[in-house]
Amino acid sequence: MTPGKLYLVPAPLDFGCDVQAPLQDALPLGTLQTAAGITHWICENAKSARAYLKRIDTVAPLAAPLQAQQIQELPREVHKKGDHAGQFDAKPLLKAALEGHDIGLLSEAGMPAVADPGSSVARAAHELGIAVVPLTGPVSLLLALAASGLNGQNFAFVGYLPQDADARNQRIRELETLALRTGQTQLFIETPYRNTAMLQALTQTLQHNTRLSVARGLTLPTASVRSDTVKAWRAKTIAVDERLPAVFAIGR
Repeated sequence: MTPGKLYLVPAPLDFGCDVQAPLQDALPLGTLQTAAGITHWICENAKSARAYLKRIDTVAPLAAPLQAQQIQELPREVHKKGDHAGQFDAKPLLKAALEGHDIGLLSEAGMPAVADPGSSVARAAHELGIAVVPLTGPVSLLLALAASGLNGQNFAFVGYLPQDADARNQRIRELETLALRTGQTQLFIETPYRNTAMLQALTQTLQHNTRLSVARGLTLPTASVRSDTVKAWRAKTIAVDERLPAVFAIGR
């Protein structure tokens, strides 16, 4: 039997936001049509996966009714600890693909396995001889980098910074040193309700000539990107909406 494929299906970046833009404004029709034809899914949360499929159905009719979709959730520990270290065996989740069914891998927002769990599923698919097909859609990290005016030829995404204030400030100084020494742009994210604390820590800790970019609510009608020196940020600090996801970047 010919195995199915594993499709990495991007989701819009409006998860958890008050306003949701039309899907076709953020994702190509081809991506939505491919997703509509899939009936087996691996996701972070089944409830939000069903909500996304319901939105897809308004643009491209689903191949099977919502209640007939086969949806599996990644274990909760994968959400908390990540799954890139090879400690989670995702092969059992791909049983349907070995039986000839295509499977879609979903994140809550953006591209699965990028700043989100899912890499273990892609890795398991390769090991089982299942084709892995990434579909086109928004990736907040690259959108933020492109709009920042910082170095797009040499950059790193470093995930979340520590929550403890002292540890966070130390990490900010480490990343700044690396960015100024090598020219490598440093990208990181934070839970939206801590955006204000993060911005305050950055403007208070970074050197005044370091450049700081904050991209908020990308692809949404309320999207904004500000990129300036820390000195300019201090002179006119703008509050960060604590409901919108943000991507922070520092460089020179």
